[in-house]
Formats: sequence, structure tokens, C-alpha cells
Amino acid sequence: MMTGDVLFYVLAVVASFVVGASKGGLPMVGILGVPVLALSISPVTAAALLLPIYIVSDMVGLWAYRRAFDRRNLMILIPAATLGIGIGWATASITSERLVTFLVGVIGLAYFINVLLKRGNAAARPADVPRGVFWGTLTGFTSFVSHSGGPPYQMYVLPQKMDKMVFAGTSTILFAVVNIIKLLPYWALGQFNSGNLKLAALLSPVAIAGALLGYRITTILPEKLFFRLVEVALAIVSVKLIFDALFRAG
Repeated sequence: MMTGDVLFYVLAVVASFVVGASKGGLPMVGILGVPVLALSISPVTAAALLLPIYIVSDMVGLWAYRRAFDRRNLMILIPAATLGIGIGWATASITSERLVTFLVGVIGLAYFINVLLKRGNAAARPADVPRGVFWGTLTGFTSFVSHSGGPPYQMYVLPQKMDKMVFAGTSTILFAVVNIIKLLPYWALGQFNSGNLKLAALLSPVAIAGALLGYRITTILPEKLFFRLVEVALAIVSVKLIFDALFRAG
């Protein structure tokens, strides 16, 4: 891990803060974490470094949203995401990260375009097991393989038109569980080292501050604006994933 690199540490602080803010209920800023840190180190190393920071800020999110979540969705999505992580772990040696990243980007962008075409006309869709298992498994799998579980998850939950705090809480709790489950396979695949963990410990207060601020902003954002920002963020994330899959070096 780098030492004495001022740019690296500045970017690490910024990345940790936005990771925390996303866990406080602002998924629209979560896209910035790995790309910001990847300006100084490789995306794979950045993702591995940020995973412990995700987990620390997850703890703040779990406390903040302990009363605001959709139980039925979590009961469907957590087992499905766990299955997806298992599939990702079992197929890690043969899975093309670029292909997965590209497909997730296409799915998310297609959903955003569909939202634009049908805005205001679609009725809310309740949580259901078949769709939940499909999208939940895909969420776990893509989160493990390419840290891109957000778009598949949002494909399933956004049509439900939840209250913004319930949406934020359900998202935070699900991905807190996903990140904890990912620890063991990531460790087994050699994604962590003592340097990563020490730096993550130093950056944890920044992530916690970001999570608290993210929660505060979520509580005051108008609900309509909140979901518009989530949808726009989904489109931006999807375009970036497609770009990374097609043009990223390595």
C-alpha cells in the first residue's frame, strides 16, 4: 500500500466520505467511491480497500434505519443475494468481470429509459418472490464480481414506489448484509492485506461522518427529488459501467 503519497490520501478521504454518505441513505453518491480512489491506484485495489470502509459505515446505516425498512423485501432479497455471492465465488476463476459489468450497465440504462418513457403512468408493483429471487441473486452476484449490485437491486425495488426512508433503509440493510457476507470469499481470494485494513481503520471516522451527514440529507430531501436523483444516478452508474467494460485498460 502506498505511503507518503499526498494525492492518494486526499482521494482516500474523499472516497471514504462519499462511501459513508451513500450508506447514510444517498445511493446517488455511492458511484464516486471506487472511481475517485482509482485516480491513484488500480480499481481492483481501490475496491478491496473500500470494502472494510463500506462495512464500518454500514454499521451507522443499520443503526439509523433500524425502524425504516421493508421486511418482506429483505426476507426475499437477503437469501437470494447470498446465493448470488456464492455463485460469484464459485465461478470467480471463469467469470468475465468486463462482461458482467457491461450487462449490468445495459440493464440499468434500459430501466432508466423505460422510466422516462412511462413516467407518471406506471402503477406501483408490490414485492414478489419470483422477481425478488431473480434480481436479488443478480444483485449478490454482480456485487461480488464487479461491485455493481446497485442497478439490479434498483430494477426490483424502484417500481415498488416505496417511501424514501423505507427505500433508503432497505437498501442500506441489504447491502450491509451483502458486504459482510463478501468478507470471507474476498479474504479467501487474497483481496485483503494488513496495509488495507490499517488504512481502512484510519479512514473509518471519515466514513462515519459521511454516513451521518448522508442520513441527515436524506431526511430533509423532498421525496420526489430524492427518487429523481436516484434514477439519474442509476443512469450515470450504468453509462459508467458500460464505458468501463468497453474501454478500461487491463
